[in-house]
Formats: sequence, C-alpha cells, structure tokens
Amino acid sequence: MKDAHRISLAVALASWPARRWLAAVGGALITYLVVAVPTDLIDTPLFTREVPPTWWSFPVLAVTAGLTGMVAATYVSREPTPQNYRHGRFGAVGAAISFFAVGCPVCNKIVLLALGASGAMRYFEPIQPLLAAGSVALLMWALHQRATSEDRCRAPQVPAAARSANG
Repeated sequence: MKDAHRISLAVALASWPARRWLAAVGGALITYLVVAVPTDLIDTPLFTREVPPTWWSFPVLAVTAGLTGMVAATYVSREPTPQNYRHGRFGAVGAAISFFAVGCPVCNKIVLLALGASGAMRYFEPIQPLLAAGSVALLMWALHQRATSEDRCRAPQVPAAARSANG
C-alpha cells in the first residue's frame, strides 16, 4: 500500500543534520576499506588477487560504500522502529552482495569450493555485474524506504505510570 504522506528522498536528505552526514561519510569510508582490502582493490600485503579487477569494480565499490554509509546514517539520532529495521536488513544484504560482486572470482573460498576454479571463471564471473546491480538496487531501496519514512507519526508511548494504573 502506497503512503500518500511520504516525503521525497531529496527532501529527506536535505533535512539531515551535519552529524548524520558525518556518519554517512564515516560509514562509507569504513565500508570501502572493509570491502576493498580483502578483495585486493586496495593493494596490501595481506591479500592477493589471482584475476585482475574489472573496470567497473571501483565505481561499484564507491557507489555501494556511499549508499551503505547513507543507510547506516539513517540510524543516527533515532531508534529504529520494527518496520524500519526490516529495510535496514536489505541494506546490509546489499552491502554484503557488493563484496561478492567486486571480489576475485577464484579467490572467494565459498565460490571456489562450490564451483572449482574453472567453474568460478565460467559461471560466477559473468554474474558479478548482476550482483553489483542487485547490490546497488537493494541499497537504494533501503535508503529510500528508511529516509522517506522518518517523518511518519509513531504510535504514542504510554507512560509507565499509566500502564501500571490500568493493569
């Protein structure tokens, strides 16, 4: 059911305070590092990559990191409601999928165990762009749902004294 009182995403983002934007930038930087280091998009002595990254790996990582930071920032200065918590889970799934989308197809132990090296290159590598698109779509949906529903009226809280007097 569509909510006629939902605000646009642009209006929602324009109303964010500076501390929320700082949280978004911090979340994006952390996400970028958490994905880029083990997938060897940032070269470190800790990890190596057997297959060079694709041309789209860096832009996809930048977009998913930015969106993940923004979804995480929607939790700043407010408690999640059960309804909004559900949307946050889609954001977490989107961020996790980006790891598989930009990672080396034969370096991923799960893919390697399931498909073998030749299967990873033949079957998994071609679907990585689809995983990237799915990751971005899930994160965009989660951000839209969380940011545009923040202005909705919450159920009134009954004070503890009133609850104990009634029951």
